[in-house]
Amino acid sequence: MRVLYFSKDYSPHDHRFLAALAKTEHEVFYLKLEYTPRQIEDRPVPSQIQQILWKGGGGLFRWRDLPRLTLDFKRVIHEIKPDLIHAGPIQTCAFLAVLSGFHPVLTMSWGFDLMQDAERNGWMKWITRYVLRHSDFFTSDAQVTRDKAVAFGMNPDRTVVFPWGVDLKHFSPERLVQNGKRKTQSTKSKTQNSRGQPFILFCNRSWEPRYGVDVLAKAFVKVARQRKDVSLLLLGGGSQTNVIRQLLMNGGVLDRVQFGGQVSQTNLPRWYHMADLFISPSHVDGSSVSLIEALACGVPALVSDIPANQEWVREGVNGWLFPDGNADILAEKILTVIAQRRKLTKIGRAARRSVEERADWKKNFAKLLEAYEQTIQLYRRLK
Repeated sequence: MRVLYFSKDYSPHDHRFLAALAKTEHEVFYLKLEYTPRQIEDRPVPSQIQQILWKGGGGLFRWRDLPRLTLDFKRVIHEIKPDLIHAGPIQTCAFLAVLSGFHPVLTMSWGFDLMQDAERNGWMKWITRYVLRHSDFFTSDAQVTRDKAVAFGMNPDRTVVFPWGVDLKHFSPERLVQNGKRKTQSTKSKTQNSRGQPFILFCNRSWEPRYGVDVLAKAFVKVARQRKDVSLLLLGGGSQTNVIRQLLMNGGVLDRVQFGGQVSQTNLPRWYHMADLFISPSHVDGSSVSLIEALACGVPALVSDIPANQEWVREGVNGWLFPDGNADILAEKILTVIAQRRKLTKIGRAARRSVEERADWKKNFAKLLEAYEQTIQLYRRLK
C-alpha cells in the first residue's frame, strides 16, 4: 500500500507514527504543512520514509495560501498516486486532503482540533463538518473526540479509537535518574528517596492558554506559602511565558521553580523520574501523551477533570482530579497529596499498570494498520 502521511509539523508524535510505519511493508510518503522554529523533535525522519518537498512546509500556514497549496497538493497526489491519505489535524491537513477530491482519506484528530478549534467560530465549525462528512474513515485517541466527531457529522460506523500510547521500555519506572540522586518507586519507596529533598511537582505542558500552566502557577504560589519543602519543575515554553513568570515572581516563589526548557524525547524520561507528582492543568485534551508518559514512569498524576483525563485517571487509584481551572482546589489537592506521600509508591504502581493495560504503543499501532485496511476496503465497496 502506498500511504501519504500528511501532518501539520514534525512533532514527537509524528516521529512515533513514521518510525512505526517505516517498519511495515507499506511505501510511506511524508508531507508536512508548516515549519515552526520551536520544533522539539530532534530525531530525523526515518530513512525508509520518503519526505516530499512541495510549496508548503517552509513556514507557518496562512489561510490566503490555501488555493495555492491545494493546487500543489493535487500535483503531489498525481505524482505519488497514493492508495490512501492519512491526514490531520482536521481544519488544516485533513481539510486540504478533502479539498483535493482524493479518496480514500483517513482523517486523524489530534484532540485540540475537535475539543477547541472546532468551536472557535462559525468558519471553523463549517470546515470541521465539511471535512468529517467527506472523510472515508476517522480515528482519534479518545472516546470524547470520537463522540465530538460524530456530533459534527462523521459516520459513527467509520471510526476507530485507540490511544497513541508510549514506548513502555523508554518510559519505565525501572530507568534511573542520570544524576544518580534518586531511584524510582520500583526499588525504594518515594518517602525514603525524598528524605532531605523537596517534594517535586512536575509539568511539561506547553505554556499556551489551552494547557492551563498559569493555573498551576497560581496554585503553586498558594502551596509554597504553606510548605517550604515543595518545588516546581517546568519544561517547555510558549506564548504565556511572561504571564507565568510574572505570576511566580509576584508570588515570591520564582526561586523555587526550575525551568528545564525544551527537552528531547530521548532525555525526557529522566525528568519524569525527578518528580513526585505530575500535574496537567489542561483545559483541552484528547488522550494526553504527557499524562500517559508520566503514568508509564510510575509517577502519580493530578489532572484537570476534563473528559479525556477522566478516561485515564481514577481518583485515589492512579492519581487525582481537580475542577478544571480552579487554582484554589488544585492547591488544596497538592497539599493533600503531600500529606499522604506514603501512599505514592502504591499509586505509582497502579499508574504503571493502567498504562500497560491500555497504552502500549507497539500493540496499539496495529489498530492504525487495521484502520488503513478498513478505509481501503470501505472505499472499494462504495466506489
